[in-house]
Amino acid sequence: MENLIILGAGPAGLTAALYAARANLSPLVITGNSVGGQIATTDVVENFPGFPEPIGGAELAERMKQQAERFGARFEFDEAIEVDFRRHPFRVRTYGEEYEAKAVIVATGATPRRLNVPGEQEFWGRGVSVCATCDGFFFMDKEVVVVGGGDSAFQEGLFLTRYARKVTIIHRRDQFRAQPILQERARNNPKIAFLTNTIVTTILGDGKVRGVRLRNVKTGEEWEFPTDGVFIFIGYEPNTTLFRGQLEMDEAGYIKVNERLHTSVPGVFAAGEVHDRWFRQAITSAGFGAMAAMEAEKFLAELEHRGYPALASAAE
Repeated sequence: MENLIILGAGPAGLTAALYAARANLSPLVITGNSVGGQIATTDVVENFPGFPEPIGGAELAERMKQQAERFGARFEFDEAIEVDFRRHPFRVRTYGEEYEAKAVIVATGATPRRLNVPGEQEFWGRGVSVCATCDGFFFMDKEVVVVGGGDSAFQEGLFLTRYARKVTIIHRRDQFRAQPILQERARNNPKIAFLTNTIVTTILGDGKVRGVRLRNVKTGEEWEFPTDGVFIFIGYEPNTTLFRGQLEMDEAGYIKVNERLHTSVPGVFAAGEVHDRWFRQAITSAGFGAMAAMEAEKFLAELEHRGYPALASAAE
């Protein structure tokens, strides 16, 4: 039995762990397959408060974890595979254990979306990637394309110029959604080119990526474009499949919450990109994590007031 289980260890889950631990709740964090989530794959973080100099995403995540541990948060490197929010205490089953919890914070984040075009799966890991930090080194002095028009596409495109001799950003619209400062940096980088109103219809190759087939969405013109790599940054799918039928969600699968991050089940809270489809920043996810932990503490205090005492270990 746990007072509070936090599912996920990205900025939302790590911050929730810190706030819950400081509230003497001794939270258990089920990390999933990594600590840090998407930020752990980010080479340089420049916009997290308190770090005037850039910091690596993996290092930032590790520091957040250590800070939470200092106050008593516990981390289990496992993954939740089944939950039961229909009864209380809630049940959480992982690959290695079964738990009961009086409160749960869902902070499982989101997963990069795929193109779903011919060749994408065939060349996955052989020229097709969703992580420039992970795979950029393999494209030293090569030409690559980046698919997308938001912050991630521009950030990763700029990062790839450290290795590639040319980066072409391909976007299906005629206007980009990335922050102006990122667009300015990209346009001022001689290694970066742009193709707008264009989509990738096929990824081509012979054992590894050799090119892409493109189509102009306005004219219908199609052509082949040679490239050594395809990096995809076209949005995310919330990691909420585990909670379908138990938590209310919107049409895209994001968990619905109120202004205090309460889900449709009392005692279950959501924080970060499982509900945030607009901001998608480490700092906003961290803020949501803090809010969820504060609300979870209030929920547990109310349970205790009604005669459902907190665990002895958490009350010490």
